[in-house]
Order: sequence, then structure tokens, then C-alpha cells
Amino acid sequence: MRSAPTWSEARSPLSLLGFLPLFLGYTLNTMNLVNGLNFNTIRGDIYGGLTAAVVALPLAMAMGVASGVGPVAGMYGAIFVGFFAALFGGTPAQVSGPTGPMTVVMAAIFIQYTGLFPDNPAHGAALAFTVVILGGLFQIGFGLLRIGRFIELVPHPVVSGFMSGIGVIIILLQIGPLLGHEGLSKPLSAASAIPEFVSTLHTSSVMLGLITLAVVYGIPTLLPRLNRLLPSPLMALLVGTLAYILIFQNQPGIRIIGDIPTGFPDFSMPVIELSLLWEMILSGLTLAALGSIDSLLTSLVADNVTRTQHKSDRELIGQGIGNTIAGFFGGLPGAGATMRTVVNVKAGGRTPISGALHAVVLLVIVLGAGAYASIIPKAVLAGILVKVGTDIIDWEYLRLLSRAPKAGVLMMFTVLLLTVFVDLIQAVAIGMVMAAFVFMHRMVQLQLGSIQFIRNPEEAPDELGEEAIQLLKNAKGRLLLYHVGGPLSFGAAKGMIRQFSEHKDFDVLVIDLKQVPLMDFTSSRALGEIIDEAGRLGSEVYVVGARPAVHDILQKQGVLGKVREEYVHAERLDALKDAYKLLSTQ
Repeated sequence: MRSAPTWSEARSPLSLLGFLPLFLGYTLNTMNLVNGLNFNTIRGDIYGGLTAAVVALPLAMAMGVASGVGPVAGMYGAIFVGFFAALFGGTPAQVSGPTGPMTVVMAAIFIQYTGLFPDNPAHGAALAFTVVILGGLFQIGFGLLRIGRFIELVPHPVVSGFMSGIGVIIILLQIGPLLGHEGLSKPLSAASAIPEFVSTLHTSSVMLGLITLAVVYGIPTLLPRLNRLLPSPLMALLVGTLAYILIFQNQPGIRIIGDIPTGFPDFSMPVIELSLLWEMILSGLTLAALGSIDSLLTSLVADNVTRTQHKSDRELIGQGIGNTIAGFFGGLPGAGATMRTVVNVKAGGRTPISGALHAVVLLVIVLGAGAYASIIPKAVLAGILVKVGTDIIDWEYLRLLSRAPKAGVLMMFTVLLLTVFVDLIQAVAIGMVMAAFVFMHRMVQLQLGSIQFIRNPEEAPDELGEEAIQLLKNAKGRLLLYHVGGPLSFGAAKGMIRQFSEHKDFDVLVIDLKQVPLMDFTSSRALGEIIDEAGRLGSEVYVVGARPAVHDILQKQGVLGKVREEYVHAERLDALKDAYKLLSTQ
């Protein structure tokens, strides 16, 4: 395989020093480009942006470490995705950055491509960030193609299983660092290694991890006011790091972040291996699909909190721009971050100013705080991420399992297990297929339930009218009214034929389609078979009330050609009168 330029060789002197202010100024002068931009809530936006940055700081570093790329990559991801998604997105109060699901996928991508080039890991890293760029471009494409509305159709059990699976993955992957070991990259391997981790744990790391867990879980519950002033993840970071400096610094076995680069990130050109192009495209689509789902779910949360409505397709474009630029500068891919968004809103953030300011604050921190962050213990970051993992798990749905539909529960656990032990995108795809089958089954039951075979007046609904009911009475069971009360699809075709086969011994069949708004190819063919069967039984057939769309498909499929032209009526009563007159002559 031909060697390409390394990650470091691909860098250019281009920096953000002049780029960001110019871009921000241009954007502010063209306010129509920024959804929801106004300065009426500027004070709340400033406070919300600062608060969101405080929450994002430890999470971004933790996500960077968990991904295998490094803490600064998490910070760059929070900066670029947070800034550009805020400016170009469709959810004004949303704060974006690295999230648990995106980090899990990026970790797998980074390991995959660096593993292909063990002698040149920088080249593998360049390929991984090229995938991030591709993912961002795909997201932009999703938005331009208006796919956002379809992502919102993912049923809750699938989303619940997927998100809960992501939470389990994060927890499993952090058990090793929490106990003083190097973290593993795959959840199954991490789960299998737990006995070994426990038997060879490092006491000092465990103590730091327990301190961190006590802070992130205890402070919000025991000291909610303090948590509002100083969010528990940041407090855990400060307390855990301080404990390490004062108590555990000289203890063996404690792993720390290590040196972190400072300064503006350098621009890096994408690198493509033609032999890996298809794999890179699939990896990019995975990031794009996951980031889109993750972001739009957070957008729904933001809508509920702010009582507004987001623009889903615009949000995908904004997230895509952010991820594309993050890939160029070595940042983790990101999405709308639920916790950071809620914190921003609660602090007063209402417009994209808050999300953009949060990114600017993080950039300032990156420029000057790298040396201080290098001593943060990995056990502390692991404790913070365990809290992130437990927060992602859908506990509310789990509490309702006994009352939830069995089909939904099966979907949820299937997606959860596939997410943890197989593949994230395969899990969602299989979940969607299961959901489609469940939905189709329910729709078929409703469609078949709307079909009535009315022969006797006591079976007739009142909506038929007294005159029609009297005609059925006078026909004495020789007239069968086939009444359809809703749309018909391919799923109901076999059931339609099966239901009709149970009815015999009639002389005239009246097929009432007045309440059928649409009919597909398969159901129209089934109706044709019903007409043929009625003919074999020696019965005449009338068709009533076919709407233009239904009439057209019946005409195209030759179904109406099976019925005499004079037996096709617009009104049900006219057909019943004509059918009774025919019976009277027999």
C-alpha cells in the first residue's frame, strides 16, 4: 500500500487567529443566516454560554481520552462543533460538542484506522479525521435532502435501546481506568476483563474514582444550589485532581492525562486511501446517521424546555458544518449535547449566542490551560464518564417495562444488546426493521378491522341510513355489502381474501369504497381476486364510491374491467337500489 503524507506532514500554517473573528463578524452582519439570533436576551445568553462551557470542559476532555485520540481532540470538537452548529443550526438554544454516542463510534473508527497502519499511526489518525469530515458532509447532505423529518420517525423503543446501549458501553469501557488499568476499546473485551481488573486493582486509582463518583452523584442530590453554581462534573474534576496532588501524587499505578498541546489547532488536509474508500464512506455514514439522531433527540428536549420548535433540516446542516470543520482541525465529531443544552437554557441561554460563546470560552481555555490539565488522573475522568453513561440509560422506560407493550420491550432489548455487542448502526437498522413490522402488523389489523360484511339489517351501522337498511332487509340475505372503512395496503391483501372466503350463499356483492382514501397495487389486486371469486360463485358485483385516486389504480390494474360499466356507482344507495332491482328480476 502506497504511503501517504503523515498527519503532522499534512498540517499547514493556517490558523484560526484571523479566521474566527472575521467569520463571526460576517455572520452577525447577516443575521438571516443564523436561526433565532437576537440580542433581547443577551445577558442570559452570556451567562448560559459561560455555564455551558464550565460543564463542557471536563466532559470534552473525558470524551477525548475515551476516544483514544486525546483530551485536546475532545476540546477541539467542543469548540468547532459547538461554534458552527450554534451559528448554522436549527435549534437556537442548543449546545453541541462531543457526546457519548459519537465518542463511542469515533473510538472504534480511530482504533480501526490506526490499527491498519501500526508503523505509521499518524496516517491512520489522518484517515480517521477524514472520516469525520465525510460524516459532516453527509450530514449537510441529509439536511439539504430534508431527511431530518424522517429521523424523527424513529420509534421510542429503538431510541431507548440504542441510547441505553451507548450508556452501557461507556460504563463498561471506563471500568478499567476507574480501577487503575488502561482502558480497552471494545465493550465485550472490557466486560470479559472485569474479573482481572478487580483482582489486580490499584487502590489509589479506586479511591480517586470513588471520590469522583461521590461528587458527581452526590452533589446534585445533596447540594442542588451548589450544583447550580458549580456543576458537579467540574467540581468532581477539581476535587479529584486536588486529591491526587495533595494525597496520591506519589502513589504508584495512577495514570494521568499527560502533556496536552496548547495553542490554535492547525489546519489539516484530508487523506484518502483508495483501497479503503468504501470503508471510509460507510464509517462516515455511521457518524452522520448517529450524529443526526443524537442531535435531533436533543433538539426535541430543547423544544420542550424552551417551548419552541426547532428546524430539523437546518439543524442537520449546522451539525454537518461543525463536524466537517472539526475534522479539518483534528477535533472529535459531536452532536447536540442534552445536559449542556439544558444547563444553558436553565442559566438563561435562548439564542445561538450562548452556544457560540461556550465554544469561544473553551478556545480561550485551550490556549492557556494545557499545562494545568495534564495532571488530571484518568480515574477521575473515568468517574465523570460513568455518570455520563448512567445518565444516557433510559431509566424511565426501564421503570415502565411491566406496562409497556411486549413488542416495544423486545425491540428495546434487542437494540440494546446489538448496540453493546455487535454494531451501533446495525442495531438501529434492525430495530427500525422490527418497528416497521410491528407497525405494519398493527396497521393491517386496523385495516382488516375496518372491513364489514353486511348481509342482515341488524348488522348494518346507522350511517347506512334507513332506506339502505330497509333494502338489506328486503333482500333477505341475498345481497352482501362489502363495506371498507379506511385505507388498504399490501399488508391487508391476504386478509381481505381470507375474510371474503368465509362468506358464500349470496347473489349480489356490493363493494363499498366510499371511505377508502387510498389503495396500493397489492390491495387492488386482492380486490380483483375477490371480484373473480364472486363471479365464480355466480354473483353479480357492484363497485361504489371509488375516489379519483382509488378509481385510477383500479382502472390501471384492470379491476374495474371485471365489473359491468353500469354496475359502477358513485353513491352507495344508488348501487343498493340497483342491486335490489336486479334481485327482484331473478
